[in-house]
Amino acid sequence: MRKWVNAGFRFYFAQRYRIMQRFMERPHQVQATVLRDLLKAASGTEYGRNYGFGNLSNHDRFSREVPLTDYEDLKPYIERMMHGEKDVLWHGQVRWYSKSSGTTSDKSKFIPVSSQNLKRCHIRGTWDTMCLFYHNRPDARQFELKSLVMGGSLENFDPYPKTQFGDVSAIMINRMPWVGRPFYTPDFKTALLSDWEVKLERMAHITAREPRMVMIGGVPTWTIMLLRRILEITGKSNMLEVWPDFQVYIHGGVSFTPYKEQFKAFFPSDQVSYQEIYNASEGYFAVQDDFEKDGMLLLLNNGIYFEFIPMTEWGNDQPRTLSLAEVETGKNYAIVVSTNSGLWRYMPGDTVTFTSLSPYRIKVTGRTKQFVNAFGEEVMVENTDKALAQACADTGAQATEYTVAPVYFEEGTRGGHEWLIEFEHPPADSDLFASVLDRALQNINSDYEAKRFKDIALERLRLHILPRGTFSDWMRSRGKFGGQHKVPRLANHRKYVKDILGFLGERV
Repeated sequence: MRKWVNAGFRFYFAQRYRIMQRFMERPHQVQATVLRDLLKAASGTEYGRNYGFGNLSNHDRFSREVPLTDYEDLKPYIERMMHGEKDVLWHGQVRWYSKSSGTTSDKSKFIPVSSQNLKRCHIRGTWDTMCLFYHNRPDARQFELKSLVMGGSLENFDPYPKTQFGDVSAIMINRMPWVGRPFYTPDFKTALLSDWEVKLERMAHITAREPRMVMIGGVPTWTIMLLRRILEITGKSNMLEVWPDFQVYIHGGVSFTPYKEQFKAFFPSDQVSYQEIYNASEGYFAVQDDFEKDGMLLLLNNGIYFEFIPMTEWGNDQPRTLSLAEVETGKNYAIVVSTNSGLWRYMPGDTVTFTSLSPYRIKVTGRTKQFVNAFGEEVMVENTDKALAQACADTGAQATEYTVAPVYFEEGTRGGHEWLIEFEHPPADSDLFASVLDRALQNINSDYEAKRFKDIALERLRLHILPRGTFSDWMRSRGKFGGQHKVPRLANHRKYVKDILGFLGERV
């Protein structure tokens, strides 16, 4: 029976793919329509009246009349919405809020998730992801076997209990369409537990007894912890001995590059696919549509209007924004979104580059606040991910987590970078690994190479190899264990590095 159901979905996804091709072929027209629809829907809101949404009709007027915003700009409006006020940023009452940790801040953000945003962006993006998986894999069995999405939990907002907040994944699991529920594991009570240690243990025991697993989705850090625990429970040497029918790991939120070799060890088969998605708290922005190409297809008809700030403009008081029609491949942009939950010209803090303009494909290169540029080296996460992967490949090591900070000039010394790395398989020679990693970063980033020339400005990077489990224990100590919380990769300050080394010293 399940095979017939899966065959039915395969036919449905073939038809859906033809619909997706329409926005690939007419991207600018589709985006113009999205903007008009968003402005019309919010014209009667407080924010829409303040900025004359009813009189705005195109990108030029919209970008002139409506200011760029970040969370602090919209926070007063969002707080009122969480207390039950209607028609503030979006029409009607918004009941759900995605709690975003923000890897560059200790404070939580609460991003509105309207019913339209949930159904026509996040859930639609999930269907688009499955559609594209079936397009790439004619043998797809997601609607025949079982899948697991590692989500967070939901809580009631005490001042106004009708409002709920949590990870966007938890909201999506809670509101999962009925048609997907028979193919999901574990039970929803376990999936939405707030205690991540209890949740991981229960998930491990449940899925260790579920041989017909075909897919898992989640942040790599917590997925690795789950897979390790399953292997401990079962005594198996790899996950394909536990889940012989497994086909795909769907990942997002952080670069997969540092984790790729470790997942290949968990799933030692070229028949296992890895599909990248860009499902942020603000919206489901993009999904990998071609497993042979680097980049994710920008989802242009899911209630999100996109703009882009060239990084050469970043930091200006009034940075120039570009519409989709104006972007170029190979350049770095800060992404700006207006959404069907009431975020207007909002900067999530991610940077992207376009790998293709027909169709529009992007890859996430980092965060606007996650970089190291203490000496003019302009090192971004994409650089460090690639350098670490190359150094591991060259030395046979296998890294799991890392963070990087600058070492500032002191009297009689040069500056540099300090790396804290946790390994699954550490290098045999840590000093050699540091040299290989340093050379790899120079090969990738010419600004870093120039500063490293003959050690004139920067000395070779400093390397600390951390005991296994340090990052997860540190995250737990900060109350950021599990869910969508991610280890901060780069910072232009030393707070994270000092905190981690201090935490490690206390633990020792």
